[in-house]
Amino acid sequence: MEIDVVLPCLNEAGALPWVLSRMPSGYRAIVADNGSTDGSADVAASFGALVVPVPQRGFGAACHAGLLAATSDIVCVMDADASFDPGDLPAVSDPVAAGDVDLMLGRRSVRGKGAWPLHARIGNRVLAAELRRRIGVPVRDLGPMRAARREALIALALEDRRFGYPLEMVVRAAERGWRIAETDVPYYPRTGKSKVTGTLGGTVRAVRDMRRVLASITAPAASAAAPAPVAVPASSWQASS
Repeated sequence: MEIDVVLPCLNEAGALPWVLSRMPSGYRAIVADNGSTDGSADVAASFGALVVPVPQRGFGAACHAGLLAATSDIVCVMDADASFDPGDLPAVSDPVAAGDVDLMLGRRSVRGKGAWPLHARIGNRVLAAELRRRIGVPVRDLGPMRAARREALIALALEDRRFGYPLEMVVRAAERGWRIAETDVPYYPRTGKSKVTGTLGGTVRAVRDMRRVLASITAPAASAAAPAPVAVPASSWQASS
């Protein structure tokens, strides 16, 4: 069973060779190029990746275009900046394939100085705590490495096309009663400068986008219409993989 891996990309030519060369067997890279000017698309194509040009700027626009281009039953998403090792993708996709989880998130386990700036880590914890309080999502990290079934993701009808896209995915999944869980994955210092935490403007835009998503939450934590998603212990899916 082949699994498509969506890699939203904006000027990641320096990171793509390492990322694409480490893609596990059975996983196909889809590089959603969001207007790169450093030759990222050519680099991706040279490594055999499917390159999807995405003229609409925005992290969410790139993610969604990659999702629509995917054809596999299960789809993974991960950053293209070498902060994640593609070799860890089975940790998030296997539980979905086994039917134990609907949406699996990779909880970042920091490896190396500067991998995750303190201000970004604090902001992430605040967001995760807000989701646990408001809709009962049992996660500690809104990790950008994740996996779910493609048709189900498309049916969520996500609207954000900027930095709020990953958060909206978790919110809409929780509102529909998806089983959401997380598992530790190593997180390394990225190659190049972050477009979000590396700039003041990026940080401000990300905060604004995520606040808009939080304001759209409609389901309470103890909703009778959709049971709160539950975390699946790692041992349960590891034993079945």
